[in-house]
Amino acid sequence: MPATAPPVTAPAGVGHLRGDESFPDAARRSLADPQLRRNLRHATTTIRAKSAGVIDEQADWEQLRAAGAAIKADTLHRLPELLEQLEEKVTGAGGVVHWAADAIEANRIVTDLVRAAGADRVIKVKSMATQEIGLNEALEAAGITPVETDLAELIVQLGDDRPSHILVPAIHRNRAEIREIFLREMPGVDPALTDDPTALAAAARRFLRETFLSTPVAVSGANFAVAETGTLAVVESEGNGRMCLTVPDTLITVMGVEKVVPTWRDLEVFLQLLPRASTGERMNPYTSMWTGVTPGDGPQAFHLVLLDNGRSAVLADEVGRQALRCIRCSACLNVCPVYERAGGHAYGSVYPGPIGAVLSPQLTGIEDNASLPYASTLCGACYDACPVKINIPELLVHLRAEAVESRPRPTAESIAMAAAAYTMDRPRLYAAGQRAARLSRLAGRRGRGLPPPLNGWTASRDLPEPPAQTFREWWAGR
Repeated sequence: MPATAPPVTAPAGVGHLRGDESFPDAARRSLADPQLRRNLRHATTTIRAKSAGVIDEQADWEQLRAAGAAIKADTLHRLPELLEQLEEKVTGAGGVVHWAADAIEANRIVTDLVRAAGADRVIKVKSMATQEIGLNEALEAAGITPVETDLAELIVQLGDDRPSHILVPAIHRNRAEIREIFLREMPGVDPALTDDPTALAAAARRFLRETFLSTPVAVSGANFAVAETGTLAVVESEGNGRMCLTVPDTLITVMGVEKVVPTWRDLEVFLQLLPRASTGERMNPYTSMWTGVTPGDGPQAFHLVLLDNGRSAVLADEVGRQALRCIRCSACLNVCPVYERAGGHAYGSVYPGPIGAVLSPQLTGIEDNASLPYASTLCGACYDACPVKINIPELLVHLRAEAVESRPRPTAESIAMAAAAYTMDRPRLYAAGQRAARLSRLAGRRGRGLPPPLNGWTASRDLPEPPAQTFREWWAGR
């Protein structure tokens, strides 16, 4: 990350940080899908209960949260220094470090590395960073087949779908829908396959086994990178990540620059916070760590791609930069009443839920995601749940102000506020307006009969019924 490079946002037209429509329009369609809402309610309720149980066991949970927040704040303050240290340690251990300013450059680097390895197929560990930059699409355009090995990601890939949750990408699917996807898209699947979870997992295992053993290149993300030692870490629950990280000849890791932590001791804090806040486990079933290349053991070529893609722009905002503390645990999604009802696809970005509502607009520039900071009730549940204490409500309000300031022309809201200010400054006009307000009864009891743009306000709330007598009339009568 060159020190002289100006902070720029993620480029448009590549990756999955921008939706095709605003959040209100997308959410309206999601809310009309009762099966989706049942799937989401069941999954988030289950995860919340499981997570709460193991967090209650941890007597020093609040102290761990405070430590995690402090480590992340220190990391962001010293980010260039720590990244240079990480590069030095990785290179010293036999790895190669590549710096990618944006999604376009990262996709080119990975594609060239796969081609140089002589491969036309790669196996992938679940990675938000590679989804963010649209790596699968870039590889396919180059004639390279990416195979997702995480079960939920495989479901999404076979279903030609998009992830809807940071931790559980297929949370919007139930097991009957997954069975149909497998029967339709998975080569060699048994036609008698049932929707029993064990049977579905076994079918995926059979499908992936040959791929693990015959694919020489793997692509991963990283949950953490230790600057002190050059060590990378991936935590997961299925063992597919372990296979991808150890069996292939070449390993390519794409990592957002904010994932670095200063020391090995700091990593200890996050390995306690992450599993409890995310999957409701005391520790992840598989925690894989590697440092460069070890002759005769594991991949013999390791490449680390350090991705910016708008993160420098986020870092430049003293209020907004706290979003870069995120460890992708998804705790904020699981407690958010808006996410639980609208689902992840409504956010348009690969980062859904409360963290997506504050991270995506900063990565892209507020103009490209101006509706996301409003995708919240500001209830504060996300702040209470966040294991690194990101003040998401504060960020939402901060970004709402930026969204208003970025609008190039007056909006219906700003025109209405200006008209109200003009009226309230003139007593006679204000009194006439009070009398005229009684005409709102013509719009119906809930105000659904108001013309545009006024009907936008009543689309999600009832119009208050005007009083039979104004205060001025009451006062005059006394």
